[in-house]
Amino acid sequence: MNERVGKLKNPSGWFAAGREVSRALGLLSDGAFKLYIHLCLKADRSTGLLSADHGDLVKALGKSRRSIVTYLEELRHHGVCRIQPAANQHSAGEIEICDGFWPYEKARPSTKTDTVAGYIEQTRRLLGARRCVGSAFTPADERLAAALFERKVLIEEVEHAVLLGCARKYVALINHQSRDSIVSFSYFQNIIEEVRELKMSGEYWRHLQMRVDRLEQQWAQMKAAAAAKGAPA
Repeated sequence: MNERVGKLKNPSGWFAAGREVSRALGLLSDGAFKLYIHLCLKADRSTGLLSADHGDLVKALGKSRRSIVTYLEELRHHGVCRIQPAANQHSAGEIEICDGFWPYEKARPSTKTDTVAGYIEQTRRLLGARRCVGSAFTPADERLAAALFERKVLIEEVEHAVLLGCARKYVALINHQSRDSIVSFSYFQNIIEEVRELKMSGEYWRHLQMRVDRLEQQWAQMKAAAAAKGAPA
């Protein structure tokens, strides 16, 4: 048998194009999909992150700056990427490909959670990553996070509670059973206790994360459509 059959010619540039890429193909315009693939090839495999400015993307794709801005907004609108704009015109912004469109397992943030300050900061990040959480992380939220740390509640349990709580909130928002965003970390307090009793598998939580990404995308599209019509979201 020929041992070279199926071997990659250029393995250094290979990207795992699976169902995540298929989802993007059916969702995005041609230009936005091309940009998505470029970002996938350049992003860090362990985080889905890369730094890029509009000038870099203009050169890489051979498109106008206006087109790049439009494509980036399309990626953000559909929940394909999270985009942190540059602080100024001389620095690069940060782009993260969302879990539902990234085929690799992401490394957890490097924030240490074995101190109360690190635990609070990671909790802040978990809440800030979801669009249905609509307020700043307040001193009351910090106190609740500190109390959970003292009780030795795992940060993974907090993460899972945020997923579960946001999944329920998005369903309520999409079905017009609620119009209010989550405004406090205390919203998740009872859900954390529920999660600690559930003892679900890692596969369950990975599936739920993908579901939350899809619900978040659906809600964002509904909001955009309502805004275009001048109706309340």
